[in-house]
Amino acid sequence: MFRILLLVFSVVNSPVVVADGSRDVEFIERAVLDYIEAQHKVKPELIVRGLDKKLVKRTYWLDKEGSEFILETNYGDMVKLAGSYNKDGTKFPKNPRVEISILDIDKRTASVKLTVDDWIDYMHLYKNKDSEWKVINVLWQYHDINRHSSKK
Repeated sequence: MFRILLLVFSVVNSPVVVADGSRDVEFIERAVLDYIEAQHKVKPELIVRGLDKKLVKRTYWLDKEGSEFILETNYGDMVKLAGSYNKDGTKFPKNPRVEISILDIDKRTASVKLTVDDWIDYMHLYKNKDSEWKVINVLWQYHDINRHSSKK
């Protein structure tokens, strides 16, 4: 009898879990797309929607002398970047590569890998009290790691 009740309970509750999970996937993907499409389309309002104001984006970098350090970018820097980076329309191909791989979702946190034309971003997102998914951490690198240096 217990097994039957457990089975019935599982079947009845499964659609709710799947529905919530699929909505989370949709909203996570939207936040990641806001991040990259803001740069493609020069629309800082998208990046404002997708990022948390405490965002920190990091990569390793070499200074002019060849010393390695961690280069950090914050929310304000990303908003400015989204409003100017591709203003001339030459930073991305006509049909840019955008691959989103959701690595893990657990209630209010998610890990995502974004692969685009020149770099990858490993992202952490969280679901805020308003049920909005926001990018809060990004660790990125160019595909060509030799580009991780200041111009001399």
